[in-house]
Amino acid sequence: MDLVVNISRFFVCAADELGNNEIRPVTPPGLGPVAVYRVEDAFYATDDICSHGHASLSEGEVDEDCVVECPWHGGTFDIRTGEALSFPCVLPVKVYPVSVEDGNVYLDLGA
Repeated sequence: MDLVVNISRFFVCAADELGNNEIRPVTPPGLGPVAVYRVEDAFYATDDICSHGHASLSEGEVDEDCVVECPWHGGTFDIRTGEALSFPCVLPVKVYPVSVEDGNVYLDLGA
């Protein structure tokens, strides 16, 4: 009999462990790498792998306008929507809902 695990929330970190304009890579069970971002007091999450090449967005930089720049070719994405904003990136990245509860950041995987 195969065991099926349904995880609806994945603990990322304590909210105060992620500074403003910082990115943290995580790999929830059953998913590929995810980048979790903090901009001011808001948290966002996208696939960590750029849709243009196999670069890690968590190694890039995110600014106060919620735009992450891929470290390989300089393409950019809106971390709120996943939309590709600049060439060479044309395909979006997937976004994931994030919640903060009792000072902890969670990826909401059941949504």
